[in-house]
Amino acid sequence: MMAGMAGNNSCGAHSLIYGSTRDHLLELNCILSDGSEVLFGELSKNEFEEKCKLENLEGDIYRHIRNLLSDNDFAEKIRKEYPHPEIKRRNTGYAIDLLLESEIFSNAKEKFNFCKLLAGSEGTLAFTTELKLNLVEKPPANKALMCIHTSTLQEVYKANLIALKHSPVSVELMDKKILDLTKKNITQNRNRFFVEGDPAAILIVEWFDKDQDVIQKHAENLEKELRENNYGYSYPIITGDDIPKVWNLRKAGLGVLQNMPGDAKPVPVIEDTAVRPEDLPAYTEDFEKIMDKFGLECVYYAHIGTGELHLRPVLNLKDEKDVELFHTVALETAKLVKKYRGSLSGEHGDGRLRGEFIPLMLGDEIYQSFVDLKNVWDPKGIFNKGKITDTPKMNSGLRYSPGQKTKELETVFDFSLTGGFLRTAEKCNGSGDCRKSEIIGGTLCPSFQVTKNEENSTSARANILREVISNTEKLNPFDSKEIYKVLDLCLLCKACKSECPSGVDVAKLKMEFLQQYYDANGIPLRSRAV
Repeated sequence: MMAGMAGNNSCGAHSLIYGSTRDHLLELNCILSDGSEVLFGELSKNEFEEKCKLENLEGDIYRHIRNLLSDNDFAEKIRKEYPHPEIKRRNTGYAIDLLLESEIFSNAKEKFNFCKLLAGSEGTLAFTTELKLNLVEKPPANKALMCIHTSTLQEVYKANLIALKHSPVSVELMDKKILDLTKKNITQNRNRFFVEGDPAAILIVEWFDKDQDVIQKHAENLEKELRENNYGYSYPIITGDDIPKVWNLRKAGLGVLQNMPGDAKPVPVIEDTAVRPEDLPAYTEDFEKIMDKFGLECVYYAHIGTGELHLRPVLNLKDEKDVELFHTVALETAKLVKKYRGSLSGEHGDGRLRGEFIPLMLGDEIYQSFVDLKNVWDPKGIFNKGKITDTPKMNSGLRYSPGQKTKELETVFDFSLTGGFLRTAEKCNGSGDCRKSEIIGGTLCPSFQVTKNEENSTSARANILREVISNTEKLNPFDSKEIYKVLDLCLLCKACKSECPSGVDVAKLKMEFLQQYYDANGIPLRSRAV
């Protein structure tokens, strides 16, 4: 297994029934900051006490957590300040709240396991070399989706509560802004076959069962209750080979957002907030007031069934005012999430983006315990410094310097539809669809699939163009051997244009670059021969 998995606590569309990475992590082989190798897993009370007797860094780690969580006043503060226990998507700070609910520190029957802490620690505490995961049964072969079309965004939050009563395995959301952007993507436009009319949002509800009649009954009962409450106007049922097409359309949401024209884009500033599903109607109403206050539009999508919405306000991070607004929106939203006892980081972690707000979310005393925890595990700051604790201000270190202008370049090809050559390269948002293996299917990206080398991915090519051209002092920004090298193995197959959710057309970018590069350096013999 990949070592990086232990650092996050990701979960997918089916976390309603399967939970997150943390729920299935059994053991971790780790290298601690002093170079020692340690195995973390379940421990009985006696085994835990034996660990506390060790005269090394591992022993220090166990003694520290014992002292920290044995303080009854501090334990009560944790239970009070952490997100509501019903919220399963929770990754704010370090998960000491879950360690607290083990047989060592409470009346719980669950054994102590440091894996719960390390999942979601973002690689800040140890380096994982190997992990052991729980296995679950494959889902039954019989599956079906209901795609509930709503006329307003507000009704979808209440429709979600009704859907959750009918035993779904997943409930996901796409709003109108995402649906409209999929029209311009070659692959995703074909996946819109089930969309009827012009919905404000679509709620995707999925069922698994060994008995197809059971699924049919769930679907009939859900539609009946939705109609009785006047939620939705169309309820198509999707089965068989069409199901992956619907999920591919939903998953493309992250990528197609970059197709929004201009420099203002839906930005990932508050996209990980989670509250209880029953709190979503009131929470989103309050959130929309924040958006109205600042005159902002926002994109809503993803894991509505578990109370985690990916919220992306539309901001221009090349504009100094919007860079400040970026911070203001994050702060206001953090206060709102706290009001509903939610989690500011549902699955992706705090990192450098949300670490600044941990004291607000959990209090200064708990935040200081994180600082102390980090210092015990990693006293020299070797692992991922500046994440979760001691993070810089969240709107510093951005891709663009405040006030940085996009360079307008004279080109042979017409890039006016995307706002110029550089903005075409900027459409890449790092979703990673170009880094899939040949096993997954599709063409994108053939040179990466063969070499498994990051520099041969579509995203690497788009980003090297963006980075060099944005920051070069040369009169001819295309005169770059570094760009030439990275683009060299691009086969001009155009798979990126059709399969990349953002539609980054690297083939067109490469041909423009080569023309400009050859104008400056001459045409090589190889190209003349071809």
